[in-house]
Amino acid sequence: MTQPALLALEDGATWPGIAFGAMGTTTGEIVFNTSLTGYQEILTDPSYHGQIITLTQPHIGNTGCNPEDDESGRVWAAGFVVRSLSPVVSNWRATQSLPDYLAERGVVGITEVDTRALVRHIRTYGAMRAALSSEITDAAELVAVARAARDMNGLDLVREVTCAEPYHWTEAADWWQPDGERLSVIGNRYHVVAYDFGIKRNMLRLLAGKGCRITVVPATTPAADVLAMNPDGIFLSNGPGDPAACTYAVTAVRELLGQKPIFGICLGHQILGLALGASTYKLKFGHRGGNQPVQVVAHGRVQISSHNHGFAVDALTLPDGALNSHINLNDTCCEGIDAPNYRAFSVQYHPESSPGPHDSDELFDKFVDLMEGEIGD
Repeated sequence: MTQPALLALEDGATWPGIAFGAMGTTTGEIVFNTSLTGYQEILTDPSYHGQIITLTQPHIGNTGCNPEDDESGRVWAAGFVVRSLSPVVSNWRATQSLPDYLAERGVVGITEVDTRALVRHIRTYGAMRAALSSEITDAAELVAVARAARDMNGLDLVREVTCAEPYHWTEAADWWQPDGERLSVIGNRYHVVAYDFGIKRNMLRLLAGKGCRITVVPATTPAADVLAMNPDGIFLSNGPGDPAACTYAVTAVRELLGQKPIFGICLGHQILGLALGASTYKLKFGHRGGNQPVQVVAHGRVQISSHNHGFAVDALTLPDGALNSHINLNDTCCEGIDAPNYRAFSVQYHPESSPGPHDSDELFDKFVDLMEGEIGD
């Protein structure tokens, strides 16, 4: 027996559908992702905290879900919108269907939605507050719920996703083995302190696979505490919300500039930009998907990359000595910063490729090279 559901946007637009996953009502910023695969990694990416995700790929759920593909300890997406939910799970790695996976984790989903029309609406009018419900059937009432939801502008969500205490990470990038065993790699060459602004596990796996001993610290950790650990490098992770609201992180990174090599990804890129003196702004509907073309300014080659961001660094506000190193070919926004005088660099997209292509794996090698120089000194 099917349960009706309704999606309502703050501008008054509504989309009816069929409920799946958990029953209930949820609110968040409505966004869309163009990836063909990887919905489990998307759902568990802390950068999606406070957002209702619409997938543009029409048929979703046939690969099911499994414990290995989670990018964090829980689902962070506020809700899930798909065109057609697969009634069959056919992947050999699956241990659970998508509806059961979401229901178990309390996440509200809706299917049978005209996602093409919804995505065109978001592209035209921008990402906005939304409400999704299998309980409220009155459109006007649900629109009012959407309008009462939190606005992403000025919202510090990092405090809601960061770890409570420091911890060590040892699981490597190639941890999955045919016999189901996990591969632990204890790196002794480089000690990396990773700021957890909403960190994805595959970032840590890739660093561990490069021989790094990783200490993950809460987002509010002062610079002095990080330097007291005597790291060889500092990593700034991805995360949700408005980067300008994370003043504690910007202050810490500003104090760390020039002290140790720094590598930032996504929100970490934005925080590095703010620490250097640049400003950030909110994109109309953001970049989310595994097929964004980015040009590397240094050599002109194009990389296809995975993205998830609603804010961007204003390249025109970068100070002297900080270069706009990567450019998005769809809208020319800043996709990377290189500040060689500080031994710091960052990218707006996701080179850890979970989900996404592997064109930019070299960036982790670049970080290692900077730390190698630090050790050599």
